[in-house]
Amino acid sequence: MEYNVNKFKKMLLEENKEHNLVSRKSTVKDLDKHIEDSLKALDFVQLKEEKVVDIGSGAGFPGLILAIHCPRARFSLVEADRKKSLFLEKVWLEMGLTNVEVINRRAEELGQDNGYRGSFDICTSRAVASMNVILEYGLPLVQVGGKLILWKGRNYHQEIEQSGRALSMLGGRVVGIHLYTLKEKNDRAILVVQKEQPTPAKFPRRVGVPAKRPL
Repeated sequence: MEYNVNKFKKMLLEENKEHNLVSRKSTVKDLDKHIEDSLKALDFVQLKEEKVVDIGSGAGFPGLILAIHCPRARFSLVEADRKKSLFLEKVWLEMGLTNVEVINRRAEELGQDNGYRGSFDICTSRAVASMNVILEYGLPLVQVGGKLILWKGRNYHQEIEQSGRALSMLGGRVVGIHLYTLKEKNDRAILVVQKEQPTPAKFPRRVGVPAKRPL
């Protein structure tokens, strides 16, 4: 497992020289912080054989890191940026991660695809968009009883307050707020949202609308 993570870090730093997948100034120490942050979810949520969709996987945080550490769970990494999705595919192939698939599509499209809608146990998302936007991306993808796991910063209370309408309309409820400290940074939180009702068929709205006109 440690070997796999080290291989991932080496691949990412090398690829980042050309494609700017993370900050150009990122060091191994910086990547270690991203990895630690990604793995914090495992302090609060067990991932065994669940079907997980990770929205906005970027360079692999948190979805790819969780996939390495949870080989029995199945991960769909959703990344609309082609360069980033190609990197995820490269890691998946070279590391032989049989529990991973990479999907180069927008979350709004996926949520209206009957092959994916309502088919996941868990949705994860880290540093992608405000909570009310992520709810519209993620809740349509999980089944009733499923959960969203969202990484948030010190303004998590404000984001929850601003998401009241979205939670009501989309069928979700905040069931957990887990606070933690990452290195020298305080006031971080992982929010757990449970899907309690089916999401109306009109959500998610067409590509770009959730971010432009949040619920």
